[in-house]
Amino acid sequence: MKIQFLARASTFVLLALFFCTQNSFAGNENTSGWNVNILLNNPWKFEYELPAEGSHEIIVPPAVDGSWKQCAIPDYWKRHIPVRATAGYVWFANEFLAESNPADMYVYVPGFDDDADVFINGNRIGASSGFTEDVSFNAGKYLCAGTNTLAFRLKRRNGSEWFYGPVSLASREEIPAITHMPTSVEHARKSAAWVKDAVIYELYPRSFSKNESLRSVIPAIPQLKKLGVTVLWIMPVHPIGEVNRKGPLGSPYSIEDYYKINPEYGTLEDFKDVVKAVHKARLHIIMDLVINHTSWDNPLIKEHPSWYKHDEKGNIVAPNPDWTDVAQLDYSQPGLRSYMIGMMKYWVRDIGVDGFRCDVAEMVPIDFWDEARAALDSIKPVMMLAEGSRPDMHLKAFDLTYSWNIYDVIGKIFEGGTSAKAIDSVLERESRMFPVGSLRMRFNTNHDKNAFDSPAVLKYGTAGDSLTAALVSTLPGVPLIYNGEEVCNPDSLSLFQQVPINWDVSNGYRHFYTMIDHIHTGIKEFVYGNYTKLENSEPDDVFAFKRVYRGDVAVCIFNFAKTKREGIRIDLNQPGRLNLIDPMTGKRYVSSGGKLVVNLNERGFLILVTNPSSGAMKK
Repeated sequence: MKIQFLARASTFVLLALFFCTQNSFAGNENTSGWNVNILLNNPWKFEYELPAEGSHEIIVPPAVDGSWKQCAIPDYWKRHIPVRATAGYVWFANEFLAESNPADMYVYVPGFDDDADVFINGNRIGASSGFTEDVSFNAGKYLCAGTNTLAFRLKRRNGSEWFYGPVSLASREEIPAITHMPTSVEHARKSAAWVKDAVIYELYPRSFSKNESLRSVIPAIPQLKKLGVTVLWIMPVHPIGEVNRKGPLGSPYSIEDYYKINPEYGTLEDFKDVVKAVHKARLHIIMDLVINHTSWDNPLIKEHPSWYKHDEKGNIVAPNPDWTDVAQLDYSQPGLRSYMIGMMKYWVRDIGVDGFRCDVAEMVPIDFWDEARAALDSIKPVMMLAEGSRPDMHLKAFDLTYSWNIYDVIGKIFEGGTSAKAIDSVLERESRMFPVGSLRMRFNTNHDKNAFDSPAVLKYGTAGDSLTAALVSTLPGVPLIYNGEEVCNPDSLSLFQQVPINWDVSNGYRHFYTMIDHIHTGIKEFVYGNYTKLENSEPDDVFAFKRVYRGDVAVCIFNFAKTKREGIRIDLNQPGRLNLIDPMTGKRYVSSGGKLVVNLNERGFLILVTNPSSGAMKK
C-alpha cells in the first residue's frame, strides 16, 4: 500500500463532519531519519473552538473561515506555539492519500501536551490524557482508499496546547522502527561519578522554613545527608519581578536580576555559606537556572531590548498566554548568549555551585546549551539537569533529562487507565530513542506536579506514595525527592505564596526514605546494573524487573492493585536457586527452578538483593 501527501492547493475537507478551507500541501520528506510510511509533519491547519460553558462532549468545530492558520508542527516542546488569550479547544488537521484501503494502520504521535481526541475522517479513534511522550491509535477501520483526513482536538488545561511531530501512519509492526531514533545508537556524554550515583533533593526556600531564609538550610544539611541525599537542588534564589507578578509574592521563576539574591531569602553571603556548608558535608549543590525568560522589570529589558522576542507591532512578548509574568528572550542575539554564559560561569567559578537545573530547557536552543556546557567544563566538572526530554540533549550539554514518561505512566496506572505492563513499554521505547548511557531523572512528584497536580500522598495514597518512591529509586536513572516528601507532606506548595512544610510530624516516612535512598546508593545494581523486565503471573497489576551488576542481582516487585495479591509467581529469567534478602527487613527469600513466589499487600512492593552492602539499611 502506498500513502502520500496531497501536494497541491485543495479544498480542505474533513470528510464526515468538519470543515472546508484552502490549503497548500508540501511534499513529504523524511527529515527525521525514521523508517516510516508517511510523515504528517508539514503543513497543518489549526483553528480555535470556544465550547459552551461547562460543556465536555465532543463538539463539531465552527465553520472554517479566514481565521484558520497554517502551521509547522514542532519536533519538540513549545515551538511555534499558536497564541490564544481565551480558554477553549484547538483543532489541528491534515490530509493524505492512500492508494488502497489500509487495514492494520496506526496513527503514531510523539506526544500531546494536554488532553487530546483523535479523529480519522470524522470518526473519533481514541484519546490521550495529559502530557504524554508518545501514543498510538488504531486507525485502520476508518481509513479508506483516496483522500483521508486526520484531526486532533486538544483541550487546554495549563499553558498552550500542542502536539509533537512528525506524526506518522504505520502498521503496528513498523512502530518500533518509527521510534528508533538515530540518537539511540550514539553514546551519552560521560558524567562524573557523583552525577551517576546521585540522589537529588529539590529544596524550595519559600516552603522549606517558615522564615524562608537560606540560613535555615544550613542546620538541615547534616539531616539531608543522613537521609541519603547527595545533591541539593535549590530552586531559584534570585529577586522576583514585581511587574505583572502572579500572587502576593510572585513566582520564583520570574527573575528580576541574575546576579542578586532574593532579599526575602537573605543575602549573597548567606548563599555562599550554604554552598560552603554543602561542600563541607561532602555533598554537591546545583541551582535553578531560568534563562528562557525574565521578569518584566529585569534591567535587561531596558538595557538590551533587542535581546527579547517581539510581536509584529514591536512589543516584547511573553513565552505563552499563561506566563504573563515573564518576557521571552531571543537566543538569536549573540550578546544575550555571551551574557548568559558569563553569568553561569560566575555562579560556578566565583560562588562555587556544582551545576544547574535548567528551566524549560527545550525552549532554549540546544546549540546554546552545548556552548555553555563547554564553557563550564573548562572550570570544573558540573551537573547539568534539563527540564526537558530531548534525546540529543544527552550528547553534549546535559547529564540528565526529566523522565516525564515514567511520571505519566504511573499516574495512568493508578487511575486505572493502563496496566502495570506499560512501565516496561515506556522504558523499551526510551531505549529506542535515547543515547546509550543516558541518565533520566525519575520522580513521583516535583514542584510543578505538587503545586498544579497533587502532592504525591494525595495522588497515590499513603501506600502508593511509598510504592512510587521505591519504584523511581530502583529503576535505571537518578531519583528525585521534593522537599516535604520525607514527612509525607499533604499540602500543595504554591509557587505564588508561602505554604510552609509542617516538619513537626512523626509518621515513619523519614526513616522509609532513608532506607530507600541508601539502598539506591549503597547497592550498585541500582546505579550501574543492567535492567531486565521479569514476567509474572499478575501482569496487569504487578510489575517486576531485575538489575544485575558484576554478578550481583536485585529483584524488584511492585503491586499496583488495590487488593492484596498472594502467590505471585515471578520468572527470574535465570535457572537454579537464588538466595535473596530484603535489605529493608532482613527477611530471606529463595527461588526454585528460576521461579520466585511472593505475596504483596495492596500497593505493596519488595526489593530483594543477593548481596546487600553497607549502604542498605535495615530496620
